Amino acid sequence: MAANKRDSILKAALQLFAERGYDGTTVPMIADRAQVGAGTIYRYFENKESLVNGLFQSCVKEFADTLHFDALHSKEDIREQFHFIFQRLVAFADNNLLALLFIDSHNSAYYLDQESKKVFEELLGTFRQVILNGKKAGMIKDFDINALIALVYGAYVQIFKLISAGILTETRELLAGVEESCWDAVRVI
Repeated sequence: MAANKRDSILKAALQLFAERGYDGTTVPMIADRAQVGAGTIYRYFENKESLVNGLFQSCVKEFADTLHFDALHSKEDIREQFHFIFQRLVAFADNNLLALLFIDSHNSAYYLDQESKKVFEELLGTFRQVILNGKKAGMIKDFDINALIALVYGAYVQIFKLISAGILTETRELLAGVEESCWDAVRVI
């Protein structure tokens, strides 16, 4: 039963933090959405900051698990690696859109603790390694790595925000076009 309450708290917090942001969300709001007493939250989390950090770390780890970076190493061709990552990004957004929006809106927040920053940096580190591999192979532009990540990751997040808002409709053709456009943005021409 305790795990269910904790899970209910995390689910409610994810919804509220994604909708309202950290500062716009209160512990009583989370308790109300989770259908638990406010005191129950403090059995699992020291305070709201502890809760947001635990949730952030959980979402980022789930994101990294979805990407299956270990399987990436079986693909030698840089374009195949890019395709693999893009398909895994899409799978994460399709199955965990709120988590994606939460990660995006909280990844540089003032209230993130060192562990949260470390987990996010590890995720980015894997992206950086793929780009470095592509640069070494002469397939990816010799440009700032963080800027290249921003071109692809930023486009990916924005596309799913537009899909979520009903402005775009997710289709195979749309996603294939986005992937190709992102690849064109980073590849050596």
